[in-house]
Amino acid sequence: MLKLSTSFTRFSINPIRVSFRYFETKGLTSTSQRPPLPLVTSRDLPYRPKYVESRQAWLCNMDTIEEEKLGLLDLHPSIWAVMPRFDIIFKNYNWQKSLHFVDYKVEYTRAEMKGGGRKPWPQKGTGRARHGSIRSPIFIKGGKAHGKRGPKTDFYMLSNSTRVDGLINTLTCKFAQDDVVIVDSLEIPTDDSNYIEQLIQQRKWGNSVLFINDSDIMPRNITLAVDKMEPIVLMPYYGLNVYSMLKFDTLVLTLESLNKIENRLLFHLHRSNINQKFNRIKFNQTVPLNSD
Repeated sequence: MLKLSTSFTRFSINPIRVSFRYFETKGLTSTSQRPPLPLVTSRDLPYRPKYVESRQAWLCNMDTIEEEKLGLLDLHPSIWAVMPRFDIIFKNYNWQKSLHFVDYKVEYTRAEMKGGGRKPWPQKGTGRARHGSIRSPIFIKGGKAHGKRGPKTDFYMLSNSTRVDGLINTLTCKFAQDDVVIVDSLEIPTDDSNYIEQLIQQRKWGNSVLFINDSDIMPRNITLAVDKMEPIVLMPYYGLNVYSMLKFDTLVLTLESLNKIENRLLFHLHRSNINQKFNRIKFNQTVPLNSD
């Protein structure tokens, strides 16, 4: 909860800065303990296009079942307002599906088949073709020549630009379909699963919801509440992917995770080696950790 000390307060989230302007909220009941709500009037977005307007979204709460508008956010148009490329989304979807597929099927050769040790009939005198074993690949129950030799995977690596464009296009499609919700935090007042069910039903978030947090350490109450709920998943911001966004009906982002996702995508969009190809990693090669 933001504490109000003055009528105007400004704080910065590096490198995206957010400006708040507070206003008195009308219609507050005497039992309500919420202070005047902040109205987010602007965000200093880096690399903003000159001729494209930024998109806007409401900042909502999670501490009550009834939805309350806490402010209005400006979203970066290079991430939330691009022309959708469904071919790029399809490439990312197929790439992620191939990551988990391993073909374990093994087809035996003629040397691995049982039987067939003796010659089926004499070399000459029968009028038939000459054969040395009934396990030859030309027989019906024989071995396989050049058959499957599992385990085998169809893994391949997409380029950096294709993966970044896949995330951006999927976020744009989810936002255009009104399936993106931005909340101040994932803190809820209770660890009861009925609270999450009522909240999702009240706000019409669909049958499955993906919560994105700015850290992999989730709040205690929401972790216990969704522990046995399969359609509800908690994920840190660095695990956001195309497959999960397509799988779940609604994408719920915290404000901090929104800033980190935009910062990381903008960095990759404007890096000089975005089209650099991947090389095979050697076993004795040190891989740097990308922490933030």
